Amino acid sequence: MGERRERIRLEGIVKRFGAGETELRALDGVSLAVMGGEVVGLRGPSGSGKSTLLNIIACITPPDEGRLSLGDGPVWEGGRCLERDLRALRRTRIGFIFQFHNLLPFLDATDNVALAMTLAGRDLASARDRARSLLDFLGVGKRAGAMPARLSGGEAQRVAIARALANDPPIILADEPTAALDSERARSVMYLLRRVAVERQAAVLVVTLDEKIFDRFDRMVALRDGRIDSAA
Repeated sequence: MGERRERIRLEGIVKRFGAGETELRALDGVSLAVMGGEVVGLRGPSGSGKSTLLNIIACITPPDEGRLSLGDGPVWEGGRCLERDLRALRRTRIGFIFQFHNLLPFLDATDNVALAMTLAGRDLASARDRARSLLDFLGVGKRAGAMPARLSGGEAQRVAIARALANDPPIILADEPTAALDSERARSVMYLLRRVAVERQAAVLVVTLDEKIFDRFDRMVALRDGRIDSAA
């Protein structure tokens, strides 16, 4: 399998909202590294900065200070973007899984997955072939032609995971992916995320408050008031 590579590195990340007396430091000097093949949980109370941190790693929200590196080099440093095309970076290097599957209701499972690839420039026929292969990999190949409304909650989340994997990204970010699932389906989703991490050497970072899956992670990171809580 080879030596693990560092996929995510944050160094002294600061994010402010507002200004003056109303300024809020959502993140206050956060440093964190996640390796390929690693599944890391991110927990903390509401308002602790979890979603802000995930959005910064996803290159949706810019940090005000600090350095963010994704793989080979820095993307943000000192509040300045060093990447020419953030949209292309998100399409090819980051897969995002949401609490609710967010599948397009007018596309079947195959085309929901294929869409992510066609947006990145892949032709439709090969995108559909890969989509069906991913759905097989995740155990929902028999539902490839089903519309989202006909999928169970667990099936829909597997399709959403397939969509996140469509462009073979080295980074998988998930925001409460098991919150709407029962214990059995939640553990199944975490099994699949670990399989992806190990087999594809992806770094998987999961925001969660779901205590029933805490034992599924290689390690847990706790945030409180915008800082990593080393005592948690």
